[in-house]
Amino acid sequence: MPVQLFCPALLQLMMDQKPKSRAVMLQGTGSDVGKTVLVAGLCRLATRQGMSVRPFKPQNMSNNAAVADLPLEDGTGGEIGRAQWLQALACGVPSSIHMNPVLLKPQSETGSQIIVHGKVWGAAKGRDYQKLKPQLLGAVMESYRELQSQCDLVIVEGAGSPAEINLRAGDIANMGFATQVDVPVVLVGDIDRGGVIASIVGTHTILPDEDRDMIRGYLINKFRGDVTLFDRGLEQIKEFTGWPSFGVVPYLPDVARLPAEDSVALEQTIAQSKDGDVIAVPVLSRISNFDDLDPLKLQPGVRVVFVNPGDEWPQNAKLVILPGSKSTIADMNQIKALGWDVEILNHVARGGHVIGICGGYQMLGMVVRDPDGIEGKERAANGLGLLDVETVLVPSKTVLNSSATDAKSGQPLNGYEIHMGRTKGSDCANPMIHIDHKADGAVSSDGLVRGCYLHGMFATDQWREDLLRDMGFTISSVDYKREVETALDALADHLEPLIDPRIFEL
Repeated sequence: MPVQLFCPALLQLMMDQKPKSRAVMLQGTGSDVGKTVLVAGLCRLATRQGMSVRPFKPQNMSNNAAVADLPLEDGTGGEIGRAQWLQALACGVPSSIHMNPVLLKPQSETGSQIIVHGKVWGAAKGRDYQKLKPQLLGAVMESYRELQSQCDLVIVEGAGSPAEINLRAGDIANMGFATQVDVPVVLVGDIDRGGVIASIVGTHTILPDEDRDMIRGYLINKFRGDVTLFDRGLEQIKEFTGWPSFGVVPYLPDVARLPAEDSVALEQTIAQSKDGDVIAVPVLSRISNFDDLDPLKLQPGVRVVFVNPGDEWPQNAKLVILPGSKSTIADMNQIKALGWDVEILNHVARGGHVIGICGGYQMLGMVVRDPDGIEGKERAANGLGLLDVETVLVPSKTVLNSSATDAKSGQPLNGYEIHMGRTKGSDCANPMIHIDHKADGAVSSDGLVRGCYLHGMFATDQWREDLLRDMGFTISSVDYKREVETALDALADHLEPLIDPRIFEL
């Protein structure tokens, strides 16, 4: 574990600097109450009103990472949560590592990998990380002050809930941060899951005075039906807490067009279905960067079926996609334990196509080796054997925004790389793509199986649609990036008449 000492004197110097901008922080009564989407919508709304805005999340936990648009000083890329990348897009500015200075990426056995200012800082189990958090406050403060110097308004997203008072000591994600910088807090409650009055009043009840005083009001999110039916509920919350409401936000269908933040949100998409040719995606225990699939979910004529443990495998799938993984060996073993390896091999035997991305590409090979125990105790696992390649996991991590071309057609592609593996083998002589003019990935001799390390490639409309048509899909065209921009605008349109504008002036 690299050592990074927390310096109280440096922190005090940061605190003494005059803030350059206003700020507001959204914290939730629990996880997955919709903070990420609300912050994105507020970012777009405030930006449209002429403000210069930046998103900020002190600490995020997600395997859905992005490479920040602004490179690090050494020219390499830095990792941040995909949610902060989306929120930067909502602000119309390039994403940077300062928007998410601490990123935790859960992995099997070894706890979570800790990313600080875009680079791997270490790894720790949950209990050990609680002791490490105070060491990271300096990095959080440095990033926050940097963003304040760039804009009129910083919109901060908390993590989890301030009601988790058992984790309050050393907190850098919620009230520990808010009290340190004196940023006003708006509490978000999710009425769709039930018990929203109790969750808001309960949070008020259990918070210590110092934390409770930071909260200026609350938002009700994901309301279904006639909003006036909750008028008495708003009065009762005011009676118990004294907090005003900043708005009641209905359940918004446009949210489905935005990239999902984490696996909780991914699970909610599994129930969605539409007509079209089927793409099957096994939901791995350590699935990562599953926003790779978002352009396919919005593609007319395509139905993405997420296969959970215990689900019936879709025998009519034309394509199977093995997504990225934060723990390739553990997920490869899960595939075998669930019998998904047999289903995938039978799929290929029937003439079906398979694409592996990053960790999924590694699983398509003969073997994955982990000589340094990066992922855990198990040092190797046999792959599916659909590509004649072998992968060795290495400590050095590739993190880059990359330009690429399709090896067969020469069509341009854009995407990013986040991986710790090196893959070699005879099938690499027939690469899937070229990244920065270097061969990457592999294609089987019959053309049915392919894989590479490039995330985000399905967002390239023409390439995606040509690929699907070559595989026998019947589709019509869609502009994926425009769909995301349209969804952000629609989100801001919905919020504008519902949200008290004083939320930007706290």
